[in-house]
Amino acid sequence: MTAARPLLVVGGGKMGGALMAGWISRGIPAADIFVVEPNPDNAAALVRNHGLTAVASADDLDADFSPELVMFAVKPQVMADVVPAYRKFTEADTVFLSIAAGTPIAFFEDSLGGAAIVRTMPNTPAAVGRGVSVACANARVSDAQQKLCHDLLTAVGQVHWVEDEDLLHAVTGLSGSGPAYVFHLVECLARAGRAAGLSDELATALARATVEGAGELLHRSATETPEVLRRNVTSPGGTTAAGLTVLMGGDPNKDNPADGPLGDLMTACVAAAAKRSRDLAG
Repeated sequence: MTAARPLLVVGGGKMGGALMAGWISRGIPAADIFVVEPNPDNAAALVRNHGLTAVASADDLDADFSPELVMFAVKPQVMADVVPAYRKFTEADTVFLSIAAGTPIAFFEDSLGGAAIVRTMPNTPAAVGRGVSVACANARVSDAQQKLCHDLLTAVGQVHWVEDEDLLHAVTGLSGSGPAYVFHLVECLARAGRAAGLSDELATALARATVEGAGELLHRSATETPEVLRRNVTSPGGTTAAGLTVLMGGDPNKDNPADGPLGDLMTACVAAAAKRSRDLAG
């Protein structure tokens, strides 16, 4: 993976750091990656761990600095204060990539003028190279710029594209927030194990290992649907079927397996997170 000109990341937090580490692992020289990170401890760690160049603000970049891409990896609440400083790169055929939840493309268009904007929603498993991102581009993004963004996001996991930006709210509710739902599932499984008589240590170990293993099995079984994998471990009249009857509100072999208590709860969960994303977008 290569870039014709330097890459600039605004914000060196966990997600920004994960992406930069992924780029370097895919062959982009650390010398071609610059990060604006005002926190001196975070900046020092990025320089120490990755060998890239860190500055405290956009004003610290050389006057002739011309990035191929600027990625905004700061919290949505500070975007209005941060973004205008990078308007100077709009005329340099730079593409702007945002990974901030809830901040619409229109905001960047207003702040940056006639710029090529890509908005994406990655999730935290990007930190271990197993993330998934969904992206949306405005009309000014060229094929080459879209490919660059796609390649950079692929460094930390799967990438999908949508044409309707409004769908990113649903994406945020599902995959963006989804890891937290899975972690909470582990908490609930551990609590259920304790209620069944297991020690806290054993219940937690079993819950973690079960979700880790099931996720890896799902990952490796690319040709099998989740429904097939579920049926493979569900013997008629067995223990798994008894448990699934509770989660599914009846026969675990019914035609619409997502209809039931757990399915309804997850639908409401994703809908609530998507609504909050819309609220944040204004």
